[in-house]
Amino acid sequence: MSFNGFSKKDFDVFTIDGLEPRMEAIKEQVRPKLEDLGEHFAAWFTKRTGEEMYPHVAKHARRKVNPPDDTWVAIAESKRGYKKLPHFQIGLWETHVFVWFAVIYESPIKQDFAKALKEQKEEITSNIPNTFVWSLDHTKPEVKKQSELSSEDFDQMFDRLENVKKAEILCGIQLSNDSDVVSDSEKFIQTVEQAFETLMPLYQIAKRVGE
Repeated sequence: MSFNGFSKKDFDVFTIDGLEPRMEAIKEQVRPKLEDLGEHFAAWFTKRTGEEMYPHVAKHARRKVNPPDDTWVAIAESKRGYKKLPHFQIGLWETHVFVWFAVIYESPIKQDFAKALKEQKEEITSNIPNTFVWSLDHTKPEVKKQSELSSEDFDQMFDRLENVKKAEILCGIQLSNDSDVVSDSEKFIQTVEQAFETLMPLYQIAKRVGE
């Protein structure tokens, strides 16, 4: 794998004005690294789950005016797409790298997944490290820290996932753009693999409710 970590230049693409110039920089600078990571982790997940997994690098094809504020590669068990499926993501905002397990608003299993999360809340929350974060909207960088969430907070998140049409839920880690982990390919791969291993039980729950 030729991935050699993320540099300041990679994060700086999100400061470029205009849709076309920023997209050009993303395609040249960041996308090859995401493609590398996608291939590596698709193979890793295939081996780990026993199911064929496929990478999907964000193309931002629907954008006509506003340039993207983040970009990513998603990994899921379909070659055709990932948005309706429980999936994993690695991507960048200007400030950080994100590593997610995600069930987003297009997913048809959201209600059943929410119910399963409620039933297994104590086990799930005790197995997720306090360094992890949760998100209720993949289009925004804001997160909720596991260490600051109460049992009632989790109830509210899971209720929202069950009852709100556009609701979604993501769990994972964020790595600051100046972290030595981000710029060191070996450390980065190891850190992401550990994060995905920790998130695997969430994926397995989502898979079971989707069957």
